[in-house]
Amino acid sequence: MKHPSFSMQTRALRTGGFDLLVSGLLAACLLTLCGCTSDRAIAKKEKATHVVPVKTVAVETTQVQRSTLQPATVHAFYRAEIRAKASGFVKNLQADIGDYVEAGAKLAEIDVPEMLMQRQVIDKRIERLIAEEQRGQAGVRLAEARVRSAQALLAEASSQMAGAEASLAASQAEFDRTEDLVERGSLQNRMLDESRMKRDSEAARRDAMASSIESAKAEVAVAEAQVVAAQAASDAAQAETEIERSQRQEMDALLDYATLRAPFAGVVTQRNLEPGDLVRQSNEVGRGQPLFVISQVDRVRVRIAVPEAEAALVNPGDEVTLTFPSFSAAQPIVAAVTRTSGSLDPSTRTMLVEVELDNQDGKLLPGMFGQASIHLDSKVAAQTLPSRAIRFDEEGNGYVYVVGEDETIARADITTGLDDGNSIEVLSGIEPGQRVVGPHLKRFSDGQKVAVLPN
Repeated sequence: MKHPSFSMQTRALRTGGFDLLVSGLLAACLLTLCGCTSDRAIAKKEKATHVVPVKTVAVETTQVQRSTLQPATVHAFYRAEIRAKASGFVKNLQADIGDYVEAGAKLAEIDVPEMLMQRQVIDKRIERLIAEEQRGQAGVRLAEARVRSAQALLAEASSQMAGAEASLAASQAEFDRTEDLVERGSLQNRMLDESRMKRDSEAARRDAMASSIESAKAEVAVAEAQVVAAQAASDAAQAETEIERSQRQEMDALLDYATLRAPFAGVVTQRNLEPGDLVRQSNEVGRGQPLFVISQVDRVRVRIAVPEAEAALVNPGDEVTLTFPSFSAAQPIVAAVTRTSGSLDPSTRTMLVEVELDNQDGKLLPGMFGQASIHLDSKVAAQTLPSRAIRFDEEGNGYVYVVGEDETIARADITTGLDDGNSIEVLSGIEPGQRVVGPHLKRFSDGQKVAVLPN
């Protein structure tokens, strides 16, 4: 049997050990908490005392050459869509895509037998009309001969009329002398009667000759009218011949359309027909697929659409710098504005600008896309900052870190303008002379302290 005092001592020792254990654990926890708090305080204090060194730049007023950067597209200098003016089957092809053709070169021929038959009919009509024309000319010559014959008869009658009048005058003189002698009794009355009969006979012959002259004059008039009629018939035959010849020329022109030709020297960039295809006459320009497309590419046009805000500032002769993704390693092409359209496209509110370029090596292909920087013919005074000193948020809005006199940071939202790649125009948000943080990878917060380094 244990002694009661011994049990009490044992319980007391157990209780005291437990208390010592608890006290030790609490002390360790307190020490740990105190150590953590001290480390955080020290880190926070070190962070608060850390100052970022920065270099600053100031807003400057400079003369800026205005420019506009716009998409550019290469176009053929001339581009022609070849369509058929005659209907028929493709007889043969003489050009294919990629071929270089001279102006007037044959591209293809269309078989048009019905038009050839029509031309043969016209040729026969012309032969008949030429025969009619020759017959009319022969009729003119015959009528002219009749005129000459009638005129000869008239002249003969007129000559005979003169003889008849002379004979009548002689007969009249003889009658007067005989009558005088009869009155004197020197001759018998029988002699006077004979003289009278002779005189009357000559008068009758003169009257007959006068009628012949009138008849001859009428024959001349009729013959002359026949000449006019024959000449008119000949002229009509000639006119009919000319009409048929004009119709043949028209048919020849239509037959010439059956041969497709290149309108200028260039490259065949499209061919949309095969031998034996049936092609139909195209009466509407721009409708349907062209049979051939010819592009002049030894000289090209680069077309640039300039927005309304800058269209009025572009003038012929302004410098243009062209770059193309297809030739990323090549030097930019520097050229000049050749012409402007002088008006805005209502659908896009842009003005077309063209730049002509020599392309003898065929390097630039129609349809190529690039960028054009047009140096506008005007300089403006602008407040600028280096482009790397300006930051942009997720929405594309610009801002800068302004450094105050106490070397603390203040974020300022700005409005940007011209950008030449090296500097950006600042339209609003900061004042001239204010200093901002230059190129730096760190983000700053308002009120943050910085150390300004000497420039």
